[in-house]
Amino acid sequence: MSSPPPGDGHEYDPLTDPLPPAEHGSPWFLATDGPADEGYAQQEEPPPQSQSQEWSGYQQQYAVDDSEGYQRDWYAQPQAQPRPEAEPQRISEPLPMSEPIPVPDDETVALRTSETRRAAETPAGPGRAERRRAAKARGRRRPEPTAAASASGAPGAPAKPLSRVEARRAARAAKDSPAVIASRAIGELFISFGVLMLLFVTYQLWWTNIRAGQEASQETNKIQDDWAKGRKPGAFEPGQGFAIMHIPKLDVVVPIAEGISKHNVLDRGMVGHYGEGKLKTAMPSDKLGNFAVAGHRNTHGEPFRYINRLKPGDPIVVETQDAYYTYKMESILPQTSPSNVSVIGPVPPGSGFTEPGRYITLTTCTPEFTSTYRMIVWGKMVEERPRSKGKPDALVG
Repeated sequence: MSSPPPGDGHEYDPLTDPLPPAEHGSPWFLATDGPADEGYAQQEEPPPQSQSQEWSGYQQQYAVDDSEGYQRDWYAQPQAQPRPEAEPQRISEPLPMSEPIPVPDDETVALRTSETRRAAETPAGPGRAERRRAAKARGRRRPEPTAAASASGAPGAPAKPLSRVEARRAARAAKDSPAVIASRAIGELFISFGVLMLLFVTYQLWWTNIRAGQEASQETNKIQDDWAKGRKPGAFEPGQGFAIMHIPKLDVVVPIAEGISKHNVLDRGMVGHYGEGKLKTAMPSDKLGNFAVAGHRNTHGEPFRYINRLKPGDPIVVETQDAYYTYKMESILPQTSPSNVSVIGPVPPGSGFTEPGRYITLTTCTPEFTSTYRMIVWGKMVEERPRSKGKPDALVG
């Protein structure tokens, strides 16, 4: 065993100095042959002793119970491995990037005193808890894209090429089947048909009334202008207006034209006189006969829509160029066949009239918005008043 290393200004400590210089022996001896440090007295050199006595003396002088350290330093015995900590649980959510991940400083691996520990945990730098959370966060991994995400073309997922068979199947699946195409076409047809029906109903119930009202008003003004100018036609042409009908109870003022043409007379908002062929009836100026007219109950001005509300005794006035003819309502036939032309005869059956006279007959369709049957209203003339005498009481009141 060699002597301890000479003094070089400080004493060797086996706990802090890992290895002594190569020219000296064991690190467990302190130098005594060098110059003494300040503050320490010079020790006298002991008498020569044998090597074993010298070693025993030094052991007694510098007795240090560090057998474990000696074995660890010189024989490199394996140290007990620290118990591994449990792996932090990985979560699928990525670390929020709103705050930067703290990076531990170099002092993390060094020894710390109470002062350095407090300095490290001050707001100037991340504390132990923050560094621990940051270390755990570094162990987290982003969730790997699933197979469904890869197949749907998620960002970052590699696109897997399709085989020829898969491509054909995908193309066939993308195409609509014949049943789908047929159902789609039928649906579009129904939608188009519904829109057309809605437009048609709007036209029939709203626009035809507006248009017919305008045409009837124009025809009434024309008839009154002709009367003011004194024109006397020899014979009335089909579709030509020649009189004006007043129904005070229903607030109806409508021109009367020759004929019952749907297009030229009735659809223009006027009342038509049965004056042609087998359906020809008398004029108001005739001394005997039945003055029969027809009009729409719905749409196209609908002048006879509410004639079912007339009661016996209600006046119906026909105004011509020469006179006012006043009739009183007598009876009503709510429903009859369209082919029953006897209702406009000189003495209509079912009207209550038993002998020839001066009558009026109003005909229209029933029920409303249909033309299945006819409704008939009869009246009897009670007054013929020249225009020179002014309007009758039914129009004045």
